[in-house]
Amino acid sequence: MTRATVLQEVRQMRFEALYARQPRRELTMGDAAEMLGVTERTFRRWRGRYDAEGAEGLQDRHLGRASSLAGPVDEARRMGTLYQTRYTGWTVKHFHEHWRTEHGGTRSSSWTKKTLQAAGQVARAPRPRKTLPGMMLHQDGSMHEWVPGCQWDWIVTLDDATTEIYSAFFVEEEGTLSSLHGLQEVIETHGLFSPLYTDRGSHYSARM
Repeated sequence: MTRATVLQEVRQMRFEALYARQPRRELTMGDAAEMLGVTERTFRRWRGRYDAEGAEGLQDRHLGRASSLAGPVDEARRMGTLYQTRYTGWTVKHFHEHWRTEHGGTRSSSWTKKTLQAAGQVARAPRPRKTLPGMMLHQDGSMHEWVPGCQWDWIVTLDDATTEIYSAFFVEEEGTLSSLHGLQEVIETHGLFSPLYTDRGSHYSARM
């Protein structure tokens, strides 16, 4: 079973759980969409497919296909180099217009924006907080000399909507085990959550 297949099955289970809560009016369609990490329009489309076809309607029709939106690595590199050397500080919209008219660019403005953001050349817009507790957790580690002569990492896991701290403890060095320990404390006390927001620490990208 591939990773994509596993993620699809997890998405289906989460959708069905949220779908069952809607008739009881425990959450709005917008809240359900937020908890799945999709737009309300996408959630509405999935609900229509589910009503018409059952679980089969939730199957990803693009699974296994190559994306037509993914640009070649060389093209992304050329575009990023052009921005860095000649257009640093320009808005994405303004740069995209010049890239297409002056340099023969063919990709969409959304692809340009995502590519520049992924390379760290354009800042991402501030992320709005979630509206309900449990819709997203935020975990981070902060190194500081909390006690004179001793530097520790403080691992904090909090709710994105309320900023309530669910888990906090000191470790000698932030890593996979400390991150998982924080999540374990949250799950044991508050139950399962939706997405987890973290920084780009290597222990997240490599292990989690």
